[in-house]
Amino acid sequence: MSRIGIRPVPVPQGVKVNVTPSSVTVEGPKGKLSQTYLPEVVIAVKDGAVVVTRKNDSKQAKAYHGLYRNLVNNMVVGVSAGFRKALLINGIGYRAEIQGKFLVMSLGYSTDFAVAIPEGLAVTTEANNQKVVISGHDRALVGKFASEVRGLRLPEPYKGKGIRYEDEKVRKKVGKTGVK
Repeated sequence: MSRIGIRPVPVPQGVKVNVTPSSVTVEGPKGKLSQTYLPEVVIAVKDGAVVVTRKNDSKQAKAYHGLYRNLVNNMVVGVSAGFRKALLINGIGYRAEIQGKFLVMSLGYSTDFAVAIPEGLAVTTEANNQKVVISGHDRALVGKFASEVRGLRLPEPYKGKGIRYEDEKVRKKVGKTGVK
């Protein structure tokens, strides 16, 4: 039995869940999300919670059981509380600023990077333009955009310069020593 899939997803106050034979729609104070699902699982709303069950014990159905439970949970949490990722920018002259619908970043290259902020996300800068906070109701979109921004200048292991997640630890390497 799936340890994740058997847990019901509690639905908080103010969140509406609508289940059709092929999709789930969750609507709350932060927005509206929709997800299609395959017929190997059955999704139902019972006693103020969303319950995901599988039709048979095939390997594919077992995999989808936990997957769709987590996707529904992420949708419920997203429309009620939202998701947030913070990126730290480390390096001399490295900074980020918001210009309209673009995140403009100076990362030590000859030109600045201008990244379009996707619809449905809120991006702010903090700590003297050294911290970028990405927030939104869709967990996948928040994570994907944070990954794209981090990919512009990955943290390097010698000086630690670059863009890293707030909770990420960069292992520093020992540099070369001079020959005497």
